[in-house]
Amino acid sequence: MLRREATLVRHREGGTTRPLDRIDRKILRSLQADARLSMTELAATVGLSVTPCTERVRRLERDRFILGYHARLNPQALEQGLLVFVEIKLAAKSGALFEDFRREVVKLPNVLECHLVSGEFDYLIKARIPEMAAYRKLLGDMLLALPAARESRSYIVMEEIKESLELSVPE
Repeated sequence: MLRREATLVRHREGGTTRPLDRIDRKILRSLQADARLSMTELAATVGLSVTPCTERVRRLERDRFILGYHARLNPQALEQGLLVFVEIKLAAKSGALFEDFRREVVKLPNVLECHLVSGEFDYLIKARIPEMAAYRKLLGDMLLALPAARESRSYIVMEEIKESLELSVPE
């Protein structure tokens, strides 16, 4: 019994706690692997009939375990093959500057991710661009033009070893 309790994944929203059972976790793993599964296929995979499976998926969406469904695009086919990571240090630290930076960085189409981080730099940015010539424009004309951006350090990816959006869902 203790082992089973230890493996429950709990979600807190609005003060409520709802445990995920084995079937919920199997639904999450299955949809992560292939979000295009029909409800009939998903139900068969997890051992339910279609109606209860559909109800569980809707609950998982409503409770925000499932945030959306996305197509994974080929960056090379869309001429966005160069992956770069850029660390940005701000000139000063304040809630207003962080908010100004946040508001502007989300507008940049080549920026895939931006994270406020601890350490020597303030932000870590992941971006895709067509080629090295576009890198100067991204860094100089866009990223270093962001509010209070003072310093940067860049990493150009030479080889992508692993990239995944899949989270580990306990058994």
